[in-house]
Amino acid sequence: MLERVIAQLKNKQILVLGAGLTGMSCVRFLTSHQLACHVNDSRETIIENEEFSQKFPACSLSLGAWDHQKIHEAQIILVSPGIDLAAEGLIDHIANDCQVIGDVELFCQITDKPIIAVTGSNGKSTLVTLLTHIGTALGHKVALGGNIGVPVLEQLSNQIDCYILELSSFQLETLQSMNAVAASVLNVSDDHLDRHKTLENYSEIKQRIYQQCETAVINRDDPLSFSQVNRQSKPVISFGSDGGKTGEFGLIHQDSKLYLALGEEKLVSLEALPLAGVHNALNYLAALALGHCLGWPIEEMISHLSSFEGLAHRCQRIATSDNITWINDSKATNVGATLAAINGLSSTLIDNKLILIAGGDGKGADFSPLKTAINNAVSYVFTLGKDGEEIAKLTENSQQVGSLTEAVSLAKQQANAGDIVLLSPACASIDMFKNFAQRGDMFTDAVIALQEAS
Repeated sequence: MLERVIAQLKNKQILVLGAGLTGMSCVRFLTSHQLACHVNDSRETIIENEEFSQKFPACSLSLGAWDHQKIHEAQIILVSPGIDLAAEGLIDHIANDCQVIGDVELFCQITDKPIIAVTGSNGKSTLVTLLTHIGTALGHKVALGGNIGVPVLEQLSNQIDCYILELSSFQLETLQSMNAVAASVLNVSDDHLDRHKTLENYSEIKQRIYQQCETAVINRDDPLSFSQVNRQSKPVISFGSDGGKTGEFGLIHQDSKLYLALGEEKLVSLEALPLAGVHNALNYLAALALGHCLGWPIEEMISHLSSFEGLAHRCQRIATSDNITWINDSKATNVGATLAAINGLSSTLIDNKLILIAGGDGKGADFSPLKTAINNAVSYVFTLGKDGEEIAKLTENSQQVGSLTEAVSLAKQQANAGDIVLLSPACASIDMFKNFAQRGDMFTDAVIALQEAS
C-alpha cells in the first residue's frame, strides 16, 4: 500500500499547509520517500528558514501569510487540522481537481493494520489512553495517535499490531479512507461551534467516523452521537448507563454499588476502579466494547482496568487524609465536560454533598446548560476568573473568589467527610494561568497544603 501511495504522490505539486507539529511530520514523511513539497504557514516565526532549508533542501517554505498562488497551483494539499480553510478565505483559491487531505487520511491510505477510532466532545483522550493501556498489558504492540501523542505518519511500522486513534472533528473533515475495525462517537455537546456553526453540523461531522468502520460502538445515552447510524448496514454494539440489555454493555446497581456489566452479568464494581463517576464508568464500558471488537477477552481486559490511573487533570483524585474526595478536573475547559463531571460524580453520592469550583475564560460559551445540573446536584459553587460572575448567577448558593487558593480554602470549610470537592472549570484557563495543567497543579498544591496545615 505504501508503494502505491508514493507512486500516486510522485511528480505532484504537493503543498503542506501549516508548519506545526502535524505539518512538519508530513514534510518528514514526504522527504523520507524522496518527495518534494512546499510548506506554507501564515505565522512568521513558527520555524526558522535556515533550519528548514538545511533539513529539507528539496522543499521550499513561505511564512507570514497564506500563499494564494501556491495554493492554487497545488495538486495535493496536506492541511493541518487547526487550519479552517473557510474562515481563512482559502477555499476559493483551491483548484477544483486538487486533493485536500490531512495526515490521518494519508496514514489510512497507507496502513493495513487494525484501527480503533474514537471521537467525541469529551472523554476521548481518557478512553484511547485506557484502551492503549489494556492492549499493551495484554501483550499487544499498540500505537496511540491522531489527536494525541506522536503524529500518526511517524508511527507507521510493520511491528505494530493495532492503532488506537483519537480523532477530532477537524481531522474527520478531511478523512474518508479509514477502514477501522470499530469506531465510536462517545458524546456530542456544544464545542468548536465557531468553526462548525451549528450543533447539527458538528454532530454530522463527528458521525462520519461510522461511515469508515466495520462495527459502530454507540453510546445509547446520547442520541445526538449516533442519530445517523444505519443499524441495518453494519453491526452495532452499544454501551450506556442502564444495564441488563442482552449482549450490550451497561451499569447495574446492586447493594448500593455500581457495577460494569455485559448484559445481566456483573463484571466489576466501579468503586474498585480508580476513575470516579458514571461518565468514567461509560469510558470503561466503551473500552471493553471496542477491545471486544478486536477479539480481546473480556475477563482479561477487566483484570487490567484497575492499573490504569487516568490522565492528569481529568477527574483525577487527589490523595488526602481528610476523608473528603478532592477531584482535579482542570481539563474540563467546556460546558459539556463540566456537565459530565457533575452528573457522573453526583450520581455516586447518596447523603453527601458535591461542591464545585468553576470559572475562567468561557470564550463566549453559553453556561445555561449547567443551571439545572448545578441546582439539582451541587450544594455550593465557588467561581473565579473572567466569567466566574456568569457561572455564579446560575445558583443562589455561590460565591465569587479572587484566587484558586481562596476557593480551595472556602471549599474545605464547607465540606464534611464523604463530600466531594470538584474543580471542573467549564472554561479555558488563559485568563489566570498558563494552561489547564498549571491550573490543575495549583489546585492540587493548595489541597495538599491544607492537609499539611491541619
